[in-house]
Amino acid sequence: MSLLVKQTINEIRTAVLEAAGRAVADGEFPCEALSDFIIEVPANKANGDYSSNAAMAWAKTLHRAPRAVATALTERMAFDGTFIDRVEIAGPGFLNFFLSKTYNACIVEDIIEKGDSYGKSGYGGGKRINVEFVSANPTGPMHMGNARGGALGDCLAAVLEYAGYEVEREFYVNDAGNQIAKFALSLDIRYRQLFEGEESLPLPEDSYHGDDIIQRAKEFAKINGDSYLNRPEEERRKALVDYALPKNIAAMKENMAKYRIHYNTWFLESTLHNDGELEETIQILKDKGLTYESEGALWYNNKKVLADRLRKAGRSEEEIEKLELKDEVLVRSNGLPTYFAADIAYHRNKLEKRGFDRAIDVWGADHHGHVARMKGALDAVGCDGDRLEVILMQLVRLVKNGETVKMSKRSGKAITLDDLLEEIPIDAVRFLFNIREPGSQMDFDLDLAVEQSAKNPVYYCQYAHARICSIIKKLESEGKSYVKCGLPQLMLLEENEEKELIRHLASFTDEIISAAQNCDPAKITRYAVDLATLFHKFYNSCRVNCEDENLMQARISLCLCVKTVIKNILTMFNITVPQSM
Repeated sequence: MSLLVKQTINEIRTAVLEAAGRAVADGEFPCEALSDFIIEVPANKANGDYSSNAAMAWAKTLHRAPRAVATALTERMAFDGTFIDRVEIAGPGFLNFFLSKTYNACIVEDIIEKGDSYGKSGYGGGKRINVEFVSANPTGPMHMGNARGGALGDCLAAVLEYAGYEVEREFYVNDAGNQIAKFALSLDIRYRQLFEGEESLPLPEDSYHGDDIIQRAKEFAKINGDSYLNRPEEERRKALVDYALPKNIAAMKENMAKYRIHYNTWFLESTLHNDGELEETIQILKDKGLTYESEGALWYNNKKVLADRLRKAGRSEEEIEKLELKDEVLVRSNGLPTYFAADIAYHRNKLEKRGFDRAIDVWGADHHGHVARMKGALDAVGCDGDRLEVILMQLVRLVKNGETVKMSKRSGKAITLDDLLEEIPIDAVRFLFNIREPGSQMDFDLDLAVEQSAKNPVYYCQYAHARICSIIKKLESEGKSYVKCGLPQLMLLEENEEKELIRHLASFTDEIISAAQNCDPAKITRYAVDLATLFHKFYNSCRVNCEDENLMQARISLCLCVKTVIKNILTMFNITVPQSM
């Protein structure tokens, strides 16, 4: 939270505790140890700026009705030298605190002073967090799930940075293992079909059937002709993968850059195989007696590890039994390590080898069952599984004219990330994919995303910023430039619309911290929409270009505060900040 907000909460806590001390000294309260209590912002603005449950929390200890405790406290409270104006008792004994005009004035002054850094805090203490997101399979084009995951992961990383963490964005490239073998098979058959015909070489059902595979095979053939037809199968497939895979990875990087996402690291799964980390990780599990061989494959005793983890968490044997836990294959009978084995080594690399304090992964909801397995496996290899946090992201349904859209008009195929970015402004895509919390299914309305009206949330926020720029420009054209205000001028902001706006602005730092704690950047997009709404409400009720020079300057200051916070949010989320619209 901002220093002013923190100071104010401390002042309220001190006032309550000192009043309790005076009540003990007066013989009103017995000398008993008192529990902690809550200070929070009430949902109903009529209940003050802050509310506390202290009287109800202490009623049992003090052997009094909560309202009697509240009365004794309020009679003994002193607010000299604080931002607190008064306290009122509500309901069964809530203490509702109302802040002075000085507080609101100081909030405005603080935002003006901090500018681009307003909202940032040291909450994260510089702890290192690795945020891995998208990590699409490089064997085909990126889809709608990757589109949502990209916006979510990038904006989450930005929120964490604002909250004081040191963040690295990472893309995990699955360039090894079973999917690459399948990729090689698919490319091989498509390449041979170009010369031998499709009927002579049917594509297996479980291979990759996309047009992109055909395209890569044609490109390879254009360069090499039929020269690889008579080469050994292993050599031909390696050549095809060596050609096609870098092309696909380059296309993914291009798409991500177009989406305004820039990763610190593109981590290749193959490095885990080549530098021995995968083998080293499997050996740790072997040494701990957590593996066994069956039917030519190496298995990991997932059932035992997870059952032990659940027991420590307080789960009963009956509950554990109902989960029907199963063991997992680490190395297949053909000698190829599984994706799960590589994933254990990869997360061990993040937490142990590279020393991140936490790893946050953004996964599709279909990976739900993989979360507990991965946390347990990290425990097993000596990394605390609780240092891994997984954000499970629900599916996206594209909607146009109220109906579900599944196919691209251009290609007749499922809509890809590239299709979406060609049709919809990137500002809208990044903002709208973060308008709902990750765990909720969402409809992405293609009509709304391109609409230039208040119905479109990103346009609405951008328009508020542009409107403020226009207000300032118009005033300047009339010879009325902004002059920095002192507290006496800012204390003139007494209208309800002004106070509501300032109250919302004051909560920005806390909202950032809350979004970081919950790994939910949607809190910030919703905050921005609410801020724009409160600004328009203020603007329609309170004339900025008024006759009172001091009040005009105070209202210009408030406008500049709103402009600053909207700019900070849009810049944080890599969304355009327009000066005019």
